[in-house]
Amino acid sequence: MEAKAATGWSRGRKKKRKYSIKLLLMALPFIVAVFLFYYVPLFGWIYGFYDYKPGIPLAQSEFVGLKYLRIAFMEQGMDLVRVLKNSLVLSFLGILVSPAYVLFAILLNEMRGKWFRKWVQVTTTLPNFISWVLVYSVFYVFFAVSDGVVNNVLLKLEWLHNPFNFLGNSDIAWAFQTLVGLWKGLGWGAIIYLAAIAGIDQELYDAAKVDGSGRFRTIWHITVPGIMPTFIVLLLLNVSNMLNNGFEQFYVFYNALVADKLEVIDYYVYKIGLETNDFSYSTVLGMFKTVVSVTVLFSVNWIAKKVRGESII
Repeated sequence: MEAKAATGWSRGRKKKRKYSIKLLLMALPFIVAVFLFYYVPLFGWIYGFYDYKPGIPLAQSEFVGLKYLRIAFMEQGMDLVRVLKNSLVLSFLGILVSPAYVLFAILLNEMRGKWFRKWVQVTTTLPNFISWVLVYSVFYVFFAVSDGVVNNVLLKLEWLHNPFNFLGNSDIAWAFQTLVGLWKGLGWGAIIYLAAIAGIDQELYDAAKVDGSGRFRTIWHITVPGIMPTFIVLLLLNVSNMLNNGFEQFYVFYNALVADKLEVIDYYVYKIGLETNDFSYSTVLGMFKTVVSVTVLFSVNWIAKKVRGESII
């Protein structure tokens, strides 16, 4: 009996090991891709310590040490502060509207018509797969000063006496870009919350019906608490990712009238590196962004561990 038990245990262990190897082989291409595209480029940080010029080998370039770091914090300090301010404000506004994804997911889940719910979900998810160039074209058609649809309608209704420049008004640039990002990502951002709602025990809803709970009370006491852990984790990840605003959105909407509000750190690195060919300085800026982002990530992780009792990484 003991020999049979030992044999069965050994077979179970081998089976489990084979299953683990299969999972590892399935994940291996993604691990290799992450290593190639996220870790190998870190060797390029060495360019930040040389006075590098395109076409000249690095071995023949002058080693300048922390020269460009001093430029970033001393000579160009005001520009860096402005760029960081834009990045942080736009990220904060994005976090501020994040409950809209939760609300939209709940509204989708409460729709009774199955075909209508699918139509709404597909329609709102589609903008996520549209390039930012096409998104700008759509918003230009609607919000252009001269022949934009919105201005024409408002002028005919006499709600405006003069056309309003939605795309070139620095006073509303932050809010306008936040709404553009919300429009583009609303359907896609709600998917994960729909998955969280689907994971809630259906018996809780059945018990609520038996107790005579209405739809809004059921949502408030069952659905919202059920998806709150998912919302908290995503919120913490968004907070730790505040400097990663992206590049494409602000590149296509950028113009001279809103330059002081839409120049985020990703666009600033692009402008310094490719428009002025100062690769060493742009490398230092990229290093600074990475160090700050990692610091914020571990700080948020520490706070999450203290508040929730468990960390996110």
